Amino acid sequence: MTHVNMALSHAGVVVGVDTHADTHVAAALDSLGRVVGRLEVPTTRSGYSRLLSWSRDFDSNVAFGVEGTGAYGAGLARFLTAAGCRVAEINRPDRRSRRAHGKSDPLDAEAAARSVLAGRDAGLAKADHDRVGMIRTLRVARRSAVKMRTQTINQMKALVVTAPDELRSHLRQLNSTGLVAVSANARPGLIGTPTAAAKMALRSLAIRHQGFTAELNALDRELDRLTVEAAPALTTLKGVGSDVAGALLVAAGDNPERLRSDAAFASLCGVSPVPASSGKTNRHRLNRGGDRIANNALWRIVMVRLTCDERTQSYVARRTAQGMAKRDIIRCLKRYVAREVFHALVDAGTPLQGLAKA
Repeated sequence: MTHVNMALSHAGVVVGVDTHADTHVAAALDSLGRVVGRLEVPTTRSGYSRLLSWSRDFDSNVAFGVEGTGAYGAGLARFLTAAGCRVAEINRPDRRSRRAHGKSDPLDAEAAARSVLAGRDAGLAKADHDRVGMIRTLRVARRSAVKMRTQTINQMKALVVTAPDELRSHLRQLNSTGLVAVSANARPGLIGTPTAAAKMALRSLAIRHQGFTAELNALDRELDRLTVEAAPALTTLKGVGSDVAGALLVAAGDNPERLRSDAAFASLCGVSPVPASSGKTNRHRLNRGGDRIANNALWRIVMVRLTCDERTQSYVARRTAQGMAKRDIIRCLKRYVAREVFHALVDAGTPLQGLAKA
């Protein structure tokens, strides 16, 4: 059990909270695991205050285990952290446990509290109420804008394929940028022919595409600034731009020091090897868990370094000569990059040289 889990489980009273959109259900357990109280509160500031006061009536030394601290429990986790409470992030009960003991909000709250007492799956909750919270919010808008802009240009290209011959012959040779520019300046006039209708549709989509582009430029400017302010050492690493840095910062949170080691960060990003040994077989398999967006960010860093980083290229050549498959080499590289990123986040120090020593 880590020192974080020990500190949480040694509280006088542990309160587990099952979170929902409109209400939270809490169960309080003493140090022996006995249920000493249950409470349901609304998801408002007054409800959070009532929950905190109720829990402190049992003991001044209280630890909280909250489900969904990145979703329904985000507001409660921020409130409790600001009040100086220890808040653990709890995974929902597994299906086997639910089949054995049933499913209800009080039972889920009690299970959350018992996870904290046992030191099982209880880590300090991720904080995102500072710059990382801003980055996460802007990335939601950016992801939507990218998706809609891609959909728009695909619709324009589909319209060109079915447009009347005189219009299609003029537009089919244009790339995406040219198609948007020409279509935005189209003058369809009175909609009395298929050509005029196609021009109007293309013009509408082109103006929409330009709007999404302007929106993305504004969001990228802010994300560039926020990522540099949040983690200047991270943004100096080779292959790390604002989008990649934002994904990794959101995974780590405003308090990356809650992660006890680079191995914990690698596990969070799904790049740590998972033991898969049995009998005479001794091997590891790919980790399919973790934050898949952060996992993709590490993959993108590796792809960039494969093309322009001499140290990475020499590592690939050495491992290939040893008979390792390319996909396994990439998995190793992602693990090394996770180590670099972790130390850039936590202590803003010089990236580790583990790759050269491996």
